[in-house]
Amino acid sequence: MSPPLIHELERLELPTTQACASLPELRQALPTSPVVAAFDLESVLVPEIWQTVAHVTGVQQLALTTRDIADYNVLMEHRIRLCRENGLSLAKLRMIVEGMQPLPGAVEFLAWVQARMLAVIVSDTYHELAGPVVEKLGCSLMVCNALTVDELGYICGHRPHHVLGKAGAIQHFQRLGFQTLAVGDSYNDLKMLQTANAGILLSPCSGLVESAGGMPIVWNLEDLKAELKKWLRQIR
Repeated sequence: MSPPLIHELERLELPTTQACASLPELRQALPTSPVVAAFDLESVLVPEIWQTVAHVTGVQQLALTTRDIADYNVLMEHRIRLCRENGLSLAKLRMIVEGMQPLPGAVEFLAWVQARMLAVIVSDTYHELAGPVVEKLGCSLMVCNALTVDELGYICGHRPHHVLGKAGAIQHFQRLGFQTLAVGDSYNDLKMLQTANAGILLSPCSGLVESAGGMPIVWNLEDLKAELKKWLRQIR
């Protein structure tokens, strides 16, 4: 079963002690105020989904991103049309995504995070599409967009997860009293990173480094973990 799209915190479970050797160690690791760490999904925790679909199906135009077509709505209409023309129903797309694996170290990294703070995936992908690979991450809280499907099983539209996008999701957690940290890799993450109390770029795309404005930049999950430890010490 795919991880649920959750917008209310009442259904959340508290972090477990699985990633800590002892209760005292856990107490030392936990911050004194509630914290949420928001992670972009693709190229941060899992490979790029549409690029994987393009590789598996041979429909190379499906590999285009907002770097190629800046208007996201135009890009999605392009993808929807290509999927229909090539007989790629949502069920067939999900079968491809089911064959994907998280990036190396992502599962262990998220387990470490969830022992210390609330982890949430905040992505512009779609719950109905990304669910099979997100389930492998072991992170049940995902805020993402939604797809609409016609009677033949083809994608026919999409709905945003928040009118203010990823940054709006961060603002929601801030209104609930959470300290927020966000991690992303691309231009569509930048506003989310700037809205959070702290933002970190992980292996940013070309050109984004110049726009970071002094934001920490890391190139692997081990260095990201070190930055998270540093931030947790600062807010204790």
